Amino acid sequence: MYARDNQSGASQPQEQPTSAQVDTAVDAFRMLSDATRLRLMWLLSGSEYDVSSLSAAIDVARPSVSQHLAKLRLAGLVQTRRDGRRVLYRARDAHVRAIINEALFHADHEVSGIPRHD
Repeated sequence: MYARDNQSGASQPQEQPTSAQVDTAVDAFRMLSDATRLRLMWLLSGSEYDVSSLSAAIDVARPSVSQHLAKLRLAGLVQTRRDGRRVLYRARDAHVRAIINEALFHADHEVSGIPRHD
């Protein structure tokens, strides 16, 4: 029997991502590998915040939060909008919010011992 004839549980092979897609994903994960940036992204996945509010929420100095937000913005993970003199930040889109949620839900399974599921 040939491997292609065995259809039990077999699925069609996925198309490989392009180099540009892989590089962009690696850059995004690199940005999210910092604890402060991941905490910021968790907050920004749920709502809009200005720098002062984010600084207070995660107890990190305002200049540091500003630097992290600048990196996240350059990486395309957050977007901004002006509200008078304030700049409000939020997660860029549903894909970014999903990455953050899944990463932290995965971590919850690792830390709490919750059974895995598919």
